Amino acid sequence: MLAQGEDIIPIPGTKRRCYPDRNITALDVMLNPAELSELNEAFAPDAAAGMRYWESFIASVNA
Repeated sequence: MLAQGEDIIPIPGTKRRCYPDRNITALDVMLNPAELSELNEAFAPDAAAGMRYWESFIASVNA
């Protein structure tokens, strides 16, 4: 995500204690243009569709 521009700010999850350290080490990953192109093709902006949760679950979350 960091390669997408300075207006993109990832918000990583930290469910486990080890995740913040892993997330910080991701700052050292540098992708070349071919790798970025491949990722953009595999994960197009419109690739994800549908609800994040089941409707029955959403009802319990918003209760």
